[in-house]
Amino acid sequence: MSRELLLLVDALAREKNVDKTTVFGALELALASATKKRFHEDVDVRVEIDPMTGDYKSFRRWQVVPDEAIETPAHQIALSEAVKLKSDINLEEYVEEPLEPVEFGRIGAQTAKQVILQKIRDAEREQILNDFLARKEHLVTGVIKRMERGNAIIESGRLEAMLPREQMIPKENLRVGDRVRAFVWKIDRANRGPQLILSRTAPEFVTALFELEVPELEDGLLEIRAAARDPGSRAKIAVLSKDRRIDPIGTCVGMRGSRVQAVTSELAGERIDIILWAEDSAQFVINALAPAEVSKIKVDEEARSMDIVVDEENLAQAIGRGGQNVRLASELTGWELNIMTREESEKKGEEEAVRVRSLFMEKLDVDEEVAEILVAEGFNTLEEVAYVPLPEMLEIESFDEATVNELRSRARNALLTQAIVSEEQVEHDIEDLMKVEGMDNDTARMLAAKGVGTQEALADFATDDLVELTALDAERAKELIMAARAPWFAETNT
Repeated sequence: MSRELLLLVDALAREKNVDKTTVFGALELALASATKKRFHEDVDVRVEIDPMTGDYKSFRRWQVVPDEAIETPAHQIALSEAVKLKSDINLEEYVEEPLEPVEFGRIGAQTAKQVILQKIRDAEREQILNDFLARKEHLVTGVIKRMERGNAIIESGRLEAMLPREQMIPKENLRVGDRVRAFVWKIDRANRGPQLILSRTAPEFVTALFELEVPELEDGLLEIRAAARDPGSRAKIAVLSKDRRIDPIGTCVGMRGSRVQAVTSELAGERIDIILWAEDSAQFVINALAPAEVSKIKVDEEARSMDIVVDEENLAQAIGRGGQNVRLASELTGWELNIMTREESEKKGEEEAVRVRSLFMEKLDVDEEVAEILVAEGFNTLEEVAYVPLPEMLEIESFDEATVNELRSRARNALLTQAIVSEEQVEHDIEDLMKVEGMDNDTARMLAAKGVGTQEALADFATDDLVELTALDAERAKELIMAARAPWFAETNT
């Protein structure tokens, strides 16, 4: 029997052009599957084949878990029991018990064949995929072989990839037999065997298409630094020239627009704006909003946002149809952009000045005149008053050195008072949050700092929202939310 098994492995390996190790693995799975049928419950079986002799052994095994964590006794064993069998065993290791091997000839031939062939098909697909990835290609060109639930299965040589419906350009009608080009988006290993997932909507697709059409990009003389898309409608790319003699926009457009037109044709007529990338963020935003003209920009580094002031006649152009222009410019630059007219900007500035003036009057205990001087000199926060270098504040003509020192002292005291109040609030919040079963001090402080200050507030969260707010592990977030909701269920039961 052992010799027959080795001959079978050799034949399958040659026929399917895969490594013998893969075939041995498939046979081990088939033998394990047959062995499991001896039991009435779902058990964990491992089969080990000696690749030299063809002899094989079977084992039933249990994974070692903490005593209180056993969920499936057929697959798990408590650590306290495992150490009795093997003193140096650790958590997540396995305890094994030898089983009498099943006869290879008694295995259901069809089941064994299916397991073996599926394993081999997976190995073949993995090898083809690895060969493709080794070439470091970003585009796949192939023919649609079939449609599955709206998704296109594309065949390119021996490679098979999937273009999901949501990754197709809106309104394009792809059919079986169509030749398609798409960007290598990701590898999905969740299904049977690895599968290449393609995209025609990813911004990187535009970049890859330009690299095909513009040799200067491949040669490194030009670089596309960013791209943003509204697939099928409009796209923006930001280009940088590494050679001053080369015009990046003209080079990408091509003679009589030939290069950009080739990309547009591949993208179902998608209009493409090519702009200059700039190191200065404000200048980059101005370029990104072209052809609209910008009158003024106010940058908020902390919020990573900009107020963009345009004349009334430029407003519609800056925003674009349905907000498209400003949305794409925001995606391209990575800044939140707020488009407004001069009148809206002035009104917002006046409202902000009133707010800051009131803050200074209250927290610094000064009259309106002093607060107005601080606002006029560009101070917006207590931190700026407290910590802007002393020489800069002494340049204010209306203040002498004694006044400046007093203002700085009052600002620092106000900040200290705020910090104390904030800490007291956090401590109060923590006290309530610590009532939640399984809560620890660090997590409670983090939640309080994020504005989740009570058990009731925590209970109102959905798991996904809490994960997004706090970056907690999804399982941990769910556990805390359910623990916070415990009083709800207690009330229901009573």
